[in-house]
Amino acid sequence: MAIQWFPGHMHLTRKAIEERVKEIDVVIEMLDARLPASSANPMLAELTRGKPALKVLNKQDLADPVCTALWLDHYNAKPGTRALGLDASMTAPAKALVDACFALAPTRGASMTKPMRVLICGIPNVGKSTLINTLKGKRSAKTGDEAGVTKIEQRIVLQDAFYLFDTPGVLWPRIIVAKSGYNLAASGAIGKNAFDDEEVALELLDYVRQHYPDLLAARFKLTDVAGQTDEQLLGAIGRKRGALLGGGKINVQKAAEIVIHEFRSATMGRVTLETPEEFAQWLAVGQKTDADRQVKKDAIELDRKIRFKKVPRPPRVQEQDDELSD
Repeated sequence: MAIQWFPGHMHLTRKAIEERVKEIDVVIEMLDARLPASSANPMLAELTRGKPALKVLNKQDLADPVCTALWLDHYNAKPGTRALGLDASMTAPAKALVDACFALAPTRGASMTKPMRVLICGIPNVGKSTLINTLKGKRSAKTGDEAGVTKIEQRIVLQDAFYLFDTPGVLWPRIIVAKSGYNLAASGAIGKNAFDDEEVALELLDYVRQHYPDLLAARFKLTDVAGQTDEQLLGAIGRKRGALLGGGKINVQKAAEIVIHEFRSATMGRVTLETPEEFAQWLAVGQKTDADRQVKKDAIELDRKIRFKKVPRPPRVQEQDDELSD
């Protein structure tokens, strides 16, 4: 199943970002440290192309620290880009963000005539609003554990000559990396009605079983984690947690919700769902699949045009008679 979610307000957000970015000095993109590339919006990358970029890996306290270090190195190696990690335990993140922005655009913010203008953007539920409230020291933005809470752009003054423009969380119209869709759903970035909990939980277990078997075994008191299928693991977790129906049958829906909740809250442990190398492989597969799909789509469209092409009308009867008489 391909997971897609692009509500109407996201079209408006795209247009707003396209207009705002013309006068922006630095773009901060908030990423989920547990799925940095899956939470990086390719549409935003296109809209903000050429602008200095600060990649903020938020929720790093929920992610595997070894993987976070790999991702920070990955982004810091890109030209015109800086990356830093952020988490809920940091009581004063403003200085780190402001310093990074000045490093990217050193000629801005020196005076009110040349203020630093920063656009902060990211996918839904990545923690943007929580960060802004921390920066301001009060509730200046709505927050919630649900995708799509912020719906309008906000202008925030962090300090003299430093303006931050907040935008609603936005995804992109079509997710071509299948694994990204599952990772985004597992993280809470996609509306809950846009995916199947069981399918997402099984994909999540498949990755965690291979990369973090000890965490699964410890959290759910399981044995032989590596030797079980994803379906067997989901059933075992449901049984351990009492997610049962009549006759001792597993309540698969409830078990799936438990697995997803354990990942989101990190009670399962500090888990990262992708490395730079893994995502590069997934992206290559996704791009090939998308290219093949486009070729098929173009062939179908060409065939339709040929089949429904207007055939020249035959000459009228009188014209035919005249030709015969000649």
